[in-house]
Amino acid sequence: MADRTHHENPDDSVLPGHTDTTDALLRELAAAHGVGTTYWGWDGIERSVAADTLRDVLGALGVPANGIAEQQRSLAESRLAPWRRILPPVVVLREGVPGEGRDVHVDVHVPHGSRVRVWIDAEDGSRHEAAQQENWEQPVDVDGVLTGRATFAVPGHIGLGWHTLRADADGTVAQCPLIVTPGRLRTSARLAGRRSWGLTAQLYSVRSARSWGIGDFADLTDLAVVAGEQGAGFVLVNPLHAAEPVPPVEDSPYLPTTRRFFNPLYLRVEEIPEYGYLDAPGRAEVARLAASLQAANQSRDLLDRNAAYAAKLAALELVYAVRRGPARNRQFADFCAEQGQGLEDFALWCALAEQLPPSAPEWAGAAAHPDSPYCAEQRSTLAARMDFHRWLQWLCDQQLEAAQRSAHQAGMEIGIVHDLAVGVKPGGADAWTLAGVLARGVSVGAPPDMFNQQGQNWSQPPWHPGRLAESGYAAYRDMLRTVLRHAGGIRVDHILGLFRLWWIPEGAGPGNGTYVYYDHEALIGILALEAQRAGAIVIGEDLGVFEPWVRDYLAERGILGTSILWFEHDANGPIPPEHYRQQCLTSVNTHDLPPTAGYLAGEHVTLRESLGLLGRPVDEERAEAAAEQEAVLAQVRARGLLAEGGGTDGPDFRTTVEALYAYTALAPSALLGVALVDAVGESRTQNQPGTSTEYPNWRIPLAGPEGVVLIDDLPANERFLSLLGTVRSALHCATDE
Repeated sequence: MADRTHHENPDDSVLPGHTDTTDALLRELAAAHGVGTTYWGWDGIERSVAADTLRDVLGALGVPANGIAEQQRSLAESRLAPWRRILPPVVVLREGVPGEGRDVHVDVHVPHGSRVRVWIDAEDGSRHEAAQQENWEQPVDVDGVLTGRATFAVPGHIGLGWHTLRADADGTVAQCPLIVTPGRLRTSARLAGRRSWGLTAQLYSVRSARSWGIGDFADLTDLAVVAGEQGAGFVLVNPLHAAEPVPPVEDSPYLPTTRRFFNPLYLRVEEIPEYGYLDAPGRAEVARLAASLQAANQSRDLLDRNAAYAAKLAALELVYAVRRGPARNRQFADFCAEQGQGLEDFALWCALAEQLPPSAPEWAGAAAHPDSPYCAEQRSTLAARMDFHRWLQWLCDQQLEAAQRSAHQAGMEIGIVHDLAVGVKPGGADAWTLAGVLARGVSVGAPPDMFNQQGQNWSQPPWHPGRLAESGYAAYRDMLRTVLRHAGGIRVDHILGLFRLWWIPEGAGPGNGTYVYYDHEALIGILALEAQRAGAIVIGEDLGVFEPWVRDYLAERGILGTSILWFEHDANGPIPPEHYRQQCLTSVNTHDLPPTAGYLAGEHVTLRESLGLLGRPVDEERAEAAAEQEAVLAQVRARGLLAEGGGTDGPDFRTTVEALYAYTALAPSALLGVALVDAVGESRTQNQPGTSTEYPNWRIPLAGPEGVVLIDDLPANERFLSLLGTVRSALHCATDE
């Protein structure tokens, strides 16, 4: 889901004087609202954003921008807005460093001459007074009221957490969230001076003989144990976010209905305790449903999520009807209470979505919002179905907890690393329950780049930066807490989106968008806070077009980056692995490229050419791809990891794949990712960015040159064991040196 390119581009912030004066006011207004008016493309050329795009994006932000008069009023409003409220919507700051007394200043706006007191009610119940600072500014007329600005210092010793900032101005009291975040994520410190490797896998594709045609949480547990016994420190899997509550379901794990809750498709029915109490006919029916799908585990044919989920839902209905004991009932009730209103609203959406197709008029009418009178009535009518969907989430939580526990027991220091998608599906649960903090009329994507020369539209509504801040980032926090609940780490897909996102107006092409900037200090800070509280590391997928300071900022905050072998080069060619970043997850490939054997065979060019995704002649693409690969292979040979002339050992390229992983082990990176598809010799592409129906993305089961590979086979799979042995040996040698 990344806008990948080989270029690191200069800052694409607004450049004054870059356009003629006819739209200068529009561009000034855009800049005031964090909307980029120019950007640097993957080819190093600066481009100006069209005026129509700016107006559309400003409209999606709720900023009127049609005509000079409207633009003038909107610009004046943007300047006065902070003065109209006593406190800002939210204050996010970094924790003070002991001994440094690092205070943060907060501005308070009150009628001129008012007496003001400001204090903090901390998360732990303590209270802290804020001291007023010397700050004389000329009062401002705000709607006929002369308004002054007073500045207060928030004490730097307040601990991490979600606190409340309060102000009392002559009896008028205001409050806002005060979020204190780690200056640097401390969980990353445990990786200092150490190296760890792990498997990266698409869970749905990784099956065992007992799977229901799709990899599941029990398979994740087994994969973690197999990898842990081979010395792996983690298993990184695709996003496990929930899709639709009933078939047909979305194939892409990166286009979920919600990022807060998990996909019951991954449940292993036989692992549910109540399954053991089914009567004989019930157990026979579950066995029949499972058997109907288990033959598919042996097939290289495309995965069928709809068939698997339909069968699982039928089985889950039977298990749900089994009476739970008091202890299990108590656990379920505690889970529901802990998840709160978010789970209630998600369960309501699921129950409604079972009855109402996406095109049903109710979604735009009576059921447009979870707080509507119609939805209030449906909460009672659909209470039983809501309970079923809450129960499914409880089961997901339990099976994920078991997977992480088993990973640790198998020797993994980190364990399961979850992937966080960039956004959600329009019309899904989050788009419904979180409509107040999402922008309408636009979608998220990426501008044209070398690998996707038409650009990309990911069809996802973005966070509305202003409304998200107004909400105190509650939805963002709750999402992170759920994903991190049973995780040793989180990979944030396209973490650059926490700095800026490419917004595409509805009806426009992917190239006709612009960047909208976010409060990265708040978003990265909250990410670090929640990860630290969960004891998890954070890996940011920071590939693509980015501003030069972004990677340094992430490193400063303790967020690991991502290095992919084929993308690590500069103007002089491939960057030697010894010069890769230390605070990083390094791997040979990514799920947006073919497995390494397929990449070496040029499958990425062949596929894109067949789908019409190239912007230049295919011969030029092939020549450039071959030259880039040869430049890397030459370095691999130079280090004695591959024989002269090596790199053409097709069709499976096994020797070359092992040499490339040994080569990446020369990097100082704290983490080394080993793609499971490479370990078994798969060559088929899992995902071709920029496509939806043109290619069967996310439906390729795990297989090697000899056929399907099951988890059951891995402990004796010679190719699998050989690559993992190569990685262990290479890391050991690199450490000794």
